[in-house]
Amino acid sequence: MALKDVRILIVDDELFFRQVLRALLEKIGFTVVGEAGDGAEALERYRALRPHIVIMDIYMPDMNGIEATRDLLALDPNARVLVASASDFDCDTQAALDAGAKGILMKPFVPKEIYEMIRKLLTGK
Repeated sequence: MALKDVRILIVDDELFFRQVLRALLEKIGFTVVGEAGDGAEALERYRALRPHIVIMDIYMPDMNGIEATRDLLALDPNARVLVASASDFDCDTQAALDAGAKGILMKPFVPKEIYEMIRKLLTGK
């Protein structure tokens, strides 16, 4: 699958992080098909857009990324969710992985790490 064919949904309550991540993903060559500001909106956008990958912040109001990941996988067991976190050593990050997230993208974002994580997720290698 060509990079431009990989459809990504960004979920974060902070507009700034959505904009930064969108710019990085598009610079790498991916297609960002949508954004959501919380978990409930993420579920709606996922149903409508059917992205290949969802990049989900953990800490959001109303429905956090852990709950949203769990609900997303109940909706579509094949959904691929990457969680975005500033710490890879906290219980919430582990809870997101336990809920079914496939990996962790560290903030601040590093383009090469994003590319490698998405490539690995799509190819299994």
